[in-house]
Amino acid sequence: MSFLLQRRDWGLRCLALGAGLSMGAGGIALAASAPLTIVVPYAAGGPLDKSARILAEGAQARLGPVQVQNRPGAGGNQGAAAVAKAPASENLLLMGAVATHAVNPWLTPDFPYDPIRDFKPLVLVARTPNVLVMSAARAEALGIRSTSDLVGYLKAHPGELVFGSGGNGSIGHIAGEMLKALTNTRMTHQPFAGAGPALKALQEGSVALMFDNLASSLPLIRAGKLRALGVTSLGPDDSLPDVPSINSEVPGFHVSTWFGLFAPASLPDARAQEYATAFSAAMRAPNAARQLQAMGLEPQDMELGAFGDFVLSEYKKYEFLVKAIKIRLQ
Repeated sequence: MSFLLQRRDWGLRCLALGAGLSMGAGGIALAASAPLTIVVPYAAGGPLDKSARILAEGAQARLGPVQVQNRPGAGGNQGAAAVAKAPASENLLLMGAVATHAVNPWLTPDFPYDPIRDFKPLVLVARTPNVLVMSAARAEALGIRSTSDLVGYLKAHPGELVFGSGGNGSIGHIAGEMLKALTNTRMTHQPFAGAGPALKALQEGSVALMFDNLASSLPLIRAGKLRALGVTSLGPDDSLPDVPSINSEVPGFHVSTWFGLFAPASLPDARAQEYATAFSAAMRAPNAARQLQAMGLEPQDMELGAFGDFVLSEYKKYEFLVKAIKIRLQ
């Protein structure tokens, strides 16, 4: 009799393995799904990547293992599309941003995903202004200490200066075109394959200025290598209290970078709430908050529906800006 029971148990285990199931003390159970993975649609080392790793570490006590995977390409579109189309079994989240969910959709006719319908917003991680920067040596040589000084120089030397950005249609590109439009000045745009190469070109002198996100430029500003002329928020930023907003010198100027966690739209509401709660708590843990603040970022209080409303408003805002400034991908 025991031999027959052993044969029956062995047979069930074979069936379980063939069907992707597992046997435990309680019998047959579904095999564990893939570990929860945050996809960062940009190269490693940037603010989104660093923030994702901070949150992944902090949320593991509540959610179990959380991985971070970089899938750069197409200005963030490649990684975002992979999450939008992923089956539930892949267990993917996206560290999306203003580019992937508000700007890029208006730049490409056949966009690979719907940033509103294909995702469920979970939690806004950070909102940070961009900062208009020049190399400190170049700014000193040209006598430029503020946005007004820069505008005066551009009017006296139309087309002479080159501004760099992380690519056509990037926030840095949009900010530069907006400055030109609002001040009726001319400068040449030089796109790069990401903000990192653009920042390197700025330091090497092949471009004169750029709009970079504050988290990336802040260490170089504090080290005296870059001069901050103005921030793109409506008022000064706490990380650079002595640097005025560009809006105070060029009325109507306002753009900012933001990023947050998104799930595929198919994620059940209860699971979305669980993730939002876990990652919000991870952001506010003292050690995580210190790491984010060191990058010039502040934890946010926007989750789920409120975050979704914010994303929709940004989507509509950049539709207007991209069309008004007439930005085209080259």
